[in-house]
Amino acid sequence: MATILVNIILALAWGAVTGSFTTVNLVFGFILGGLALAMIREDAGSTSHFRRAFGAVALAITFVYELIKSSVNVATIVLSPSRELNPAIIAYPLDVRTPVEITLLANMITLTPGTLSVDVSDDRSTLYIHAIDAPDPEAVVRDTKASFERKIMKVFAQ
Repeated sequence: MATILVNIILALAWGAVTGSFTTVNLVFGFILGGLALAMIREDAGSTSHFRRAFGAVALAITFVYELIKSSVNVATIVLSPSRELNPAIIAYPLDVRTPVEITLLANMITLTPGTLSVDVSDDRSTLYIHAIDAPDPEAVVRDTKASFERKIMKVFAQ
């Protein structure tokens, strides 16, 4: 995790040197910093930093895709008032274990329209999710594990 902090500091230093803290310039500085760290990876750490960075990008892309998909689904529900809904509270078994991973997963689920994280069990093994329409709760669990949870685990893998 220290390598990513160094990369962020390098991106901020790039912004300071160029005098521009725009998003595009900071992303460019992050990429340049990553390339610099890749050249000295034996001294700076391992290549897992780059794997995690790409994993974080993949997670962000997946989140945006799921956000759009669920927004269309909720819009369809709203525009079809005669549609029969099957709301459900789903006990979602967690594979992620750390508080950061669980919080990220719960927030991603809550930010996705049509679902809401309700609670986490005391032993952190189950997340309770409310779904506005879940005719097959097992499909919700499978989809969430495939889309969010696996990618979160890749980002935070040691």
